[in-house]
Amino acid sequence: MANNVVTSINAKDVGLPKIASGKVREIFEVDDETLLFVATDRISAYDVGIPGKGALLTQLSAHWFELISTHIPDLQIHLISLSLPASVPAETRPLLTSRSMQVRRHPILPIESIVRGYITGSAWWEYKASGTVNGMRMPAGLQESQKLGTAIWTPSTKAEAGEHDENISKERAAEILGQEVASRVEKMSLQLYELARDYAEKRGILIADTKFEFGLDVRTNELVLVDEVLTPDSSRFWPAESYAVGKSQQSYDKQYLRDWLTSTGNKGREGVALPEDIVKRTTEKYTEAYEKLTGKTWR
Repeated sequence: MANNVVTSINAKDVGLPKIASGKVREIFEVDDETLLFVATDRISAYDVGIPGKGALLTQLSAHWFELISTHIPDLQIHLISLSLPASVPAETRPLLTSRSMQVRRHPILPIESIVRGYITGSAWWEYKASGTVNGMRMPAGLQESQKLGTAIWTPSTKAEAGEHDENISKERAAEILGQEVASRVEKMSLQLYELARDYAEKRGILIADTKFEFGLDVRTNELVLVDEVLTPDSSRFWPAESYAVGKSQQSYDKQYLRDWLTSTGNKGREGVALPEDIVKRTTEKYTEAYEKLTGKTWR
C-alpha cells in the first residue's frame, strides 16, 4: 500500500475470509448471503495502479445504481450499502470505507454483457475485416467511431484475470445461458445503456460502449445487476465536445496510460514505476468523468 496506491487487500485488513481476487477487486465473505467488494487501485490487465481510483469508481458505481433503481425499479441490484462490516479493524477502516460495497451474493452469469452505441475498438477492427460485428452483418460504409443507428448487444466470454475476453455471437450466448435468459439479458442491457447514454449526453459525455454483468436470484429467477457499473473501467467515455467521426477519440478511460505503457515498452512488465505526470493526467481523466456525471466535486 505504498505511495497511496492500494493494489491488494488481504484478509487481515478486512477481518473476513477472502474468496476471490478479480481484475481490480478483492472479494470477501461476510456471510452466506453477503459479500464485501473492495476496489483496489489496480488498472485492469496492467500491474500498476492509480491512487484513489478504486474509491472513485466505487462511488461512481453507487451513483449509477441509485439512478438505475429510480428509473428501472423492477431491476434488482446487488448493492446493499457502502458501509463496512463490524469485523473490519479500526486501523484499516479509513482506507476501505470509500472503496467498499456490501452486496448480495448471487450466482453470476458466465458472459460479459456488452452494449455498443458507436463502432470502435474490437468492433471496428472486425467490421473493417469482414463487415460484421460479433458475426452480425452491419451497414456498409460505416466510419470509425460513428454512432450506430441503434445500439447493439455484443456479448463476450468472461476471461480469467490476465486473459482476454472473446467476442461471441448472440446464438453462442443463447447456448451458454439458454435462450430465455439470454433474451432477458439483451433487453435489459439495451435498456440500461439507453438510460445511461441519454443521461451522460446531457452532461457532455458520450458512452461509446459499456459492459454489464448479471447474476440470477435463485429464489425468483430474476436478473440482478452486479459488479461495477458504467465507470471508465467498464465503459468507453468520450468527451462530446471533441467528438468527430472517422478517427479514434479522446477518452476518459485507461487508454492514456495504456498508450504510455505500450510506447515505452513497459506493457506487460511488473513493478513499473509510473512517471508523476502520467499518474496525474490519468487521475484527471477519471476525476473529470466522475464530476461531470455526478455533479459532485471529487475530494
